[in-house]
Amino acid sequence: QVSLVESGGGLVRPGGSLRLSCATSGIIFSIGAMGWYRQAPGNQRELVASISSGGGTNYADAVKGRFTISRDNAKNTVYLYMNSLKPEDTAIYYCNIPPSRATGGLSYWGQGTQVTVSS
Repeated sequence: QVSLVESGGGLVRPGGSLRLSCATSGIIFSIGAMGWYRQAPGNQRELVASISSGGGTNYADAVKGRFTISRDNAKNTVYLYMNSLKPEDTAIYYCNIPPSRATGGLSYWGQGTQVTVSS
């Protein structure tokens, strides 16, 4: 049973920082890519950042220079460090394991964690 559990969301003022964590279990974490997505009310879910098994990273233009994704294979956890937060970053943030040979072609999602940026 594959499980992804996000934590670290909350209410923060503009310009503030948060660290999101996604703890995984039930899968060989180190051999797959991971991603963070977000979905704001009325919007489609969008990719925020991704990290490959080798540590290569990719970011949405809206968060480049402000967000950093990292992974700790020993802890089966992926992180999203968010700095200089803006009100438009307000959304539910989801952790994702994309489909791959390691997942048998399946994609997995966490339950999401709410991030609210407001003064």
